[in-house]
Amino acid sequence: MVDRKDIGSWLSGPDTSGLSKYPGERLGLPESGPGSMARAGRRILAICIDWGFALLISNFAFGGNSWATLGVFAVEQILLIGTLGYSIGHRIAGIHVVSLRGGSAGPLAALVRSLLLCLVIPAVIFDPDQRGLHDKALNTILVRM
Repeated sequence: MVDRKDIGSWLSGPDTSGLSKYPGERLGLPESGPGSMARAGRRILAICIDWGFALLISNFAFGGNSWATLGVFAVEQILLIGTLGYSIGHRIAGIHVVSLRGGSAGPLAALVRSLLLCLVIPAVIFDPDQRGLHDKALNTILVRM
């Protein structure tokens, strides 16, 4: 005999108990304020500012060579994130890179993260917590200051 329990699961819709209510909830981060997940708007603002600075430096030092711009951008990301935990754009946008293990990302994570960021694809593929593949690969996360 068919019982309501047998068909109730599909009538009530999909199981959403595993989904988080906001980005970063699964990682134990607050929904908003300091320490919360940096949302897309801040991340895009930060990368545009960083690219703008790299373009400006590249135009003056290398005549606007596009590979030089990418190189300046990578060096900025590696040096500043590796030492301070944030780039110029991150600082202006009020976000910084931290390790999920706690503390700053460190120089090696900054190097690999920056190289993956320069490939673009890992940065535009992200999970429900809005972590790009470049952050997932290194267990880093961008949070609000």
